[in-house]
Amino acid sequence: MAIGSNRRGRHGPPRAEVAAALALLRGEASPIVASAPLGPSTRTFANAAVLIRSDEAPPTLLTRLKAIERDFGRRRGRRWGERVIDLDIILWSGGTWRSPTLTIPHTAFQARDFVLRPMAAIAPRWRDPRSARTVRQLHARLTRARAVPNARR
Repeated sequence: MAIGSNRRGRHGPPRAEVAAALALLRGEASPIVASAPLGPSTRTFANAAVLIRSDEAPPTLLTRLKAIERDFGRRRGRRWGERVIDLDIILWSGGTWRSPTLTIPHTAFQARDFVLRPMAAIAPRWRDPRSARTVRQLHARLTRARAVPNARR
């Protein structure tokens, strides 16, 4: 799972909100990292990943995570806006899942350093069922230096 916050809540600043969510989920947690926001928000995010064990089917787990978000004070608003807490299912030991309300693997996780970097700290060998690449490989591909195209021709 990926966890993010960029707004103060009842637990304190974003980093404290993420730490509170990690404690509640009781899994193997990554370090909390800071990342730049996507979209219209201007506040820096605190992000982490957590590996949890659960017998819940993905829709049941999603329902539980949404209840946690509401309990933390999350309110639905504009896409990519400020939020007290965001809990996303990224990968699942069962492989893929698709329903009208949930897609696993998360559709954009391969392109997000703020998801892959924390995940690589706790589950570097976990494989994306779509590409068969490990989290470590996906992060390396995302962050590797690329040659700058020569503008002169």
